[in-house]
Amino acid sequence: MHRERTHLASRATHVAKAIERRGIVATYAVHDHALANRRSRRLLSSHAVELDRTQRRIVDALDADGYVVVPFDELILDEDARERVLTQGDAFVGATERALADEAAGGESSGLRRRTGKEFVVRAHSFEGVTLDRAHDAWLGVASSRRLLDVANAYLRMWAKLSYVDLWYTAAQPAGAERVASQLWHRDFDDKHLLKAFLYLVDVDEGAGPFEYVAGSQPGGRHRETRQWGAMQTGRFSEEEVARHVPGDAIRTFTAPRGTVILCNTSGLHRGGFATTHPRALATATYCSPASLKALSVRNYTMAGDPPTDPVVRFATT
Repeated sequence: MHRERTHLASRATHVAKAIERRGIVATYAVHDHALANRRSRRLLSSHAVELDRTQRRIVDALDADGYVVVPFDELILDEDARERVLTQGDAFVGATERALADEAAGGESSGLRRRTGKEFVVRAHSFEGVTLDRAHDAWLGVASSRRLLDVANAYLRMWAKLSYVDLWYTAAQPAGAERVASQLWHRDFDDKHLLKAFLYLVDVDEGAGPFEYVAGSQPGGRHRETRQWGAMQTGRFSEEEVARHVPGDAIRTFTAPRGTVILCNTSGLHRGGFATTHPRALATATYCSPASLKALSVRNYTMAGDPPTDPVVRFATT
């Protein structure tokens, strides 16, 4: 009888989760087609985006391949803003490496921000709801600038939400380690209207776990058929499955110097962070639609001070 009750309880939990999952998927579809995203598309159509040649090239490349690589100084024209971001990155890397060294020497808990299952990444902010000031957090200032938001809005065809900003330090893995979590091929499941920015804060070669992406695997792309994107469709893809469906020349491996920006739609196939010889450090930001499953529930930061006066920036950050 105990076994029967346990089996029934397990089955009930499974059914409840399936019902919840269907409800979340339905909610996403309604917000995408009829509610939040419909309003966001109207806002874009009533506030024309003026792109310069570089921004237009970026959006065209994203439409075609789902990704684009651009030097930081071509994307962000303000030299002072760029230098402040790189200085912030250097400080984060230095503080992280000192804390990791203390841990290795048996010191007290460092308080480094890590997520269960992805302990190989140390984060500046993680999902702890930090309060950030655009005037003092250089990366938030750049990520929420009209220069980047105009690109995100033009690509997503709506006013975007800036749902996540962070700095990541990916430690080198011990010899014999295998890929886990986001080091494996996967699609982000919370939105199909996604644009992520990755700014390399150090030189990244093969040993530092470079970001990798299947060109054209974004929704609507030429390689979209490999387990097409769907809300809440989690799971990882084996090397063999990707090789069966994707030609080798579609896989892009982004080894690049410090100051390189990768913009990509991560609802396409991607992986990264499998550092084997030395660490990788980057700044990252996520732009998504108002219908995004995460945007409907949580943003990883709150803005300090009064809301921005620019309506595009205010919409994205609040």
